[in-house]
Amino acid sequence: MFSFFFFSLLFSSFLHPFPPSSGSQGQFPLTQNVTVVEGGTANLTCRVDQNDNTSLQWSNPAQQTLYFDDKKALRDNRIELVRASWHELSISVSDVSLSDEGQYTCSLFTMPVKTSKAFLTVLGVPEKPQITGFTSPVMEGERMQLTCKTSGSKPAADIRWFKNDKEVKDVKSLKEEDTVRKTFTVSSTLDFLADRSDDGAVVSCRVDHESLNSTPQIAMQVLEIHYTPLVKIISSNSWPEEGQSIVLTCESKGKPLPEPVLWTKDGGELPDPERMVVNGRVLSISFLNKTDNGTYRCEAKNPIGRNSTEYVLIVHDVFNTLLPTTVIPSLTTATVTTNVALTASTTTSATATSIRDPNGLTQTGPDHALIGGIVAVVVFVTLCSIILLGRYLARHKGTYLTNEAKGAEDAPDADTAIINAEGSQVNAEEKKEYFI
Repeated sequence: MFSFFFFSLLFSSFLHPFPPSSGSQGQFPLTQNVTVVEGGTANLTCRVDQNDNTSLQWSNPAQQTLYFDDKKALRDNRIELVRASWHELSISVSDVSLSDEGQYTCSLFTMPVKTSKAFLTVLGVPEKPQITGFTSPVMEGERMQLTCKTSGSKPAADIRWFKNDKEVKDVKSLKEEDTVRKTFTVSSTLDFLADRSDDGAVVSCRVDHESLNSTPQIAMQVLEIHYTPLVKIISSNSWPEEGQSIVLTCESKGKPLPEPVLWTKDGGELPDPERMVVNGRVLSISFLNKTDNGTYRCEAKNPIGRNSTEYVLIVHDVFNTLLPTTVIPSLTTATVTTNVALTASTTTSATATSIRDPNGLTQTGPDHALIGGIVAVVVFVTLCSIILLGRYLARHKGTYLTNEAKGAEDAPDADTAIINAEGSQVNAEEKKEYFI
């Protein structure tokens, strides 16, 4: 290889035996750094804007000549010529490995020789990550440590944790370098306490690296958490009254699924199975009454444990609303006419309105005692008036009959009495009486 380079230099000197002209002073090779993913293809290009038929050469980091103009110098099937001219020399290296990384040199054989460096960077692709440390199932409250690990990255990859698409920041990371291959092994640990809210959650480990072209590698793990039942009672009637019905539903959630629930009242069995019917998780009570008051308990259990909750039932009195009522006034009149006309007229009226307050705390209405007293006085006065009028009429009639038979009591016998009485009748025609 050295001899080939020597003859190349000698051939270049033969072509240009004289010192370089002022035009050659503007000749200079131009190159660019190249980054390629391991296993990909690297293209190395060397350009000269002004060249007076001077040769170009590419050499590797070990100073081995790859191409001299269009002539291949190194037997490597991965290296191929792309373009060769007086102004450009381009080659390609396929199936690039990490060992190909380094500084490549483009030489322009002027006097003196001018060179330009191009650094080839090879990216190591990280392996697909794996999550370890998970055992299924996990009991609620236990500590979990999940580890995500990936190898072969160059430079070192970044690992991020997510739980249901929400990133978890509190993690520990570790990077280890392979001194032989110059790659890195990266691991990250997620440490947390298992909670029932984590059941079914998807924990993912994502590896980010520039060699992945914005398509990260992801490993996922679905969590399975076992926990004791969570119990809740839902009532269908917020204000139960006597005669109504009520339905109590016992909602229980746990993993594994809880067994059928157990209903009790005041620490014992349900006292009236005919009215208190249990259907699965539902307790139905019909025709409520005061004896149904008490504390109802719903208990659920699974292999992890048991839990219960209580509902206090209070049966209220039937709620009635009394509509306003009106008492029609009554009129009582008594009139008696004879020689002396007497008239007694009494009018009583009472109107009562009773409205029941929904809370039963206040009542409004007339004074019933006062009304009763007034009615009693009116009745008493009426009765007294009737009695006095009757006695008056009775005495007036007796006096009239006595005057008709006046004079008969002095007669010695019955015939004389009749005669005297008749005389009195005759005389009575002459005597006139006026009644006012």
